[in-house]
Amino acid sequence: MLNFTNKPYVQLIPILIGLFFASDDQTVVVTILPKIMLDLRIGIGELEKAAWTITGYLIGYVAVMPIMGRFSDIFGRKKIYALAMTIFIVGSVGTALTGSFDNYNDNLLIERINTIEWVIATRILQAIGAGALLPVSIAIISDIFSASKRGIPIGLAGGAAEAGAVIGPLYGGLITEFLSWQWVFWLNVPISLIVLALVLISTRSTSTIKSKIDYKGSLLIIIFISSLIIGFSEISNLNLFMATFMIISGLAITMYYLISKNSSHPVIPINIFKNTSLSAASIVNVFYGSSLIIIMVTVPLMTNTVLMGTYLDGGLMLSRMTLMIAIGAVLGGILSRRYKLSYIMVPSLLLCSISAWLMSTWTQDISDPFMSIHLGLAGLGFGLLIAPITLGAINNAPKTLEGTVSGLIIASRFLGMALGIAALSVWGAGKFQNLISGISIPESNLIQGMTIVQMNEYENLLVEVGLSLFSNFYIASSIICLIAIIPCLFIKDSKSN
Repeated sequence: MLNFTNKPYVQLIPILIGLFFASDDQTVVVTILPKIMLDLRIGIGELEKAAWTITGYLIGYVAVMPIMGRFSDIFGRKKIYALAMTIFIVGSVGTALTGSFDNYNDNLLIERINTIEWVIATRILQAIGAGALLPVSIAIISDIFSASKRGIPIGLAGGAAEAGAVIGPLYGGLITEFLSWQWVFWLNVPISLIVLALVLISTRSTSTIKSKIDYKGSLLIIIFISSLIIGFSEISNLNLFMATFMIISGLAITMYYLISKNSSHPVIPINIFKNTSLSAASIVNVFYGSSLIIIMVTVPLMTNTVLMGTYLDGGLMLSRMTLMIAIGAVLGGILSRRYKLSYIMVPSLLLCSISAWLMSTWTQDISDPFMSIHLGLAGLGFGLLIAPITLGAINNAPKTLEGTVSGLIIASRFLGMALGIAALSVWGAGKFQNLISGISIPESNLIQGMTIVQMNEYENLLVEVGLSLFSNFYIASSIICLIAIIPCLFIKDSKSN
């Protein structure tokens, strides 16, 4: 039997590959969704239903993170990693089977396989596996490397995850162009099996803790996170549907708090949040996710509208930032070994804030090298934050709760993203209405009668509205980064159990 226990970076390689593909499948559907809709005869009027292939994945992805991190503390990293990868493979096979039985529609089950509902269900299953892989992978890295040596591998893990999310849309587009969209998911199977085998062979079994499984608590945590994300996704409508899920979310977390207080084995111990570093790191990560997603949504939207670019232009524009996030993640890991975490986080947050403010000054005439510099600096700042935030939580957690903490710290970032998108929808819609309230919008039947001068004036007014709106988005992102500096000052460097 091969022994890699003395070669930690060899053990790290398959873990990084697994993280890459888990994150890749989070974004891969963005470019293949139009083809999925075409194949399944989903009209543009049913886009909201098709969008659940993305929303459903996010729910499954985030909901299991805190739970599976804790399960890995109890059952062992390798067992939970194998379970997570198996679920990911089964979900991938399920999605890949969509449309494979077009000639056998006389069977009810086969008819279901050829529907968008099947794609959504199997994507959620896939997301549960992928979401579990992230905290367990971070926990395995924490087992392999001592606290003083985790900086670089944690940075590499963040870089691998970011690279997967960046390359996902391009990867999906290329596979669909030369094969079919189903092959995006078929290819997950051999890659995942190889990664699983390598992880099981190269990593050693770790000690586990004796604890019962808190099934009630686990269910309540899943209900809380799922309902919260669904509620956030509908917050722009402010309807009964949104209110119902927000109430369910509030009730679930309240019930969990009451139950866990008297439980000897809660899935997430409430007193863990008395750990100042963990609480502060989680808060910073919520702000991080909110600020990041605002920029990630605004850049392509601005490119496709006021800058008159194509969808490809928007993706390429954003890639300048996301590429630097991956590079910054590795650099942040290296710096975390040499400097206090706050010495890295505060300048990085300032860099993100300044970069977002510079973007708020963009006009319709903005061009390179300024765009690339601003986006690159923002990406570098966000990337530099990944390792120190993660280390600030894990290095200050009890050894028996490192898996749990890994899940919490990652989940907090995605909750921040969900909150950022929701806030953007509500505030953005209101701001847009205020900006256009002074503009006289011509009836559609009168537009043809407008002169070229009148048309140009009208278009210029709309461009000004768009620029003002997007400028406000960037300023909001900048302010969020500044606010995040406050909790990051409470994150300690040393182990404090």
